[in-house]
Amino acid sequence: MDELSDTITFLGTAGARFVLINQFLASGGAWLNFGDTKLLLDPGPGCLVHAVKKKLVPAKLAAIILSHKHLDHSGDMNVMIEAMTEAGTKKRGVVFVPSDALNEDSVISPHLRAYPESIEVLAEGKSYSIGDISFETPIRHRHPVETYGFVFRTPRHTFSWIVDTGYFDKLASYYRGELLIINVVRLKSGALIDHLSLPEAKQIIVEVKPKVAILTHFGMTMWRAKPWEVAKQLSEDIGISVIAARDGMTFDLARLDAMP
Repeated sequence: MDELSDTITFLGTAGARFVLINQFLASGGAWLNFGDTKLLLDPGPGCLVHAVKKKLVPAKLAAIILSHKHLDHSGDMNVMIEAMTEAGTKKRGVVFVPSDALNEDSVISPHLRAYPESIEVLAEGKSYSIGDISFETPIRHRHPVETYGFVFRTPRHTFSWIVDTGYFDKLASYYRGELLIINVVRLKSGALIDHLSLPEAKQIIVEVKPKVAILTHFGMTMWRAKPWEVAKQLSEDIGISVIAARDGMTFDLARLDAMP
């Protein structure tokens, strides 16, 4: 892989409990490769298995980032800390989590807390750095537990990831960049759950105007609607390239450089 490459590998695209528990789609989170800096986002159940199958090496991770503590995002948190630190033999990496992921229902086992170099608590409106990579958590999302989306900056690219949230006014204004990734659980709006629907995602994409938008984290209604067909139709409707992530898919941000 090019030492200057910025790539995102989707170790899983499952969203919501029924897709997760039936493993209609994998639930492994995402591996972010930014040059020599490798980050793991939301290591859900199966993360380690899918990473190893893709020949990704957890011991090379610089950080693990958790958007929120729900099981589909955090199920493999402990095993990935074990893997990143080589079972605690190497004090390595930073773990970023919301504050409520460290309470009495902590997603990190007590004996593992000393394994990483540090555990950092995420908060609204804050910025964090790992080497020459930075990311922001611009706004707390509307979700049953403390949840944050991200704006990532590398020396070459800026992109955003809107994770689980109910829609709210000005949500789109907090996110920017050439690439926008959105967790889209529901096909239609109207359900009284704090997850984005396809119409809401469409509105956000139109407002942000990225070069490319990637849809992921699909619930049952999105999965049954064939996300690749949904994304193709959405691209035609709004004139912005929209892609449906697939399990194991790697997106190279260098693709954005050639786009107007």
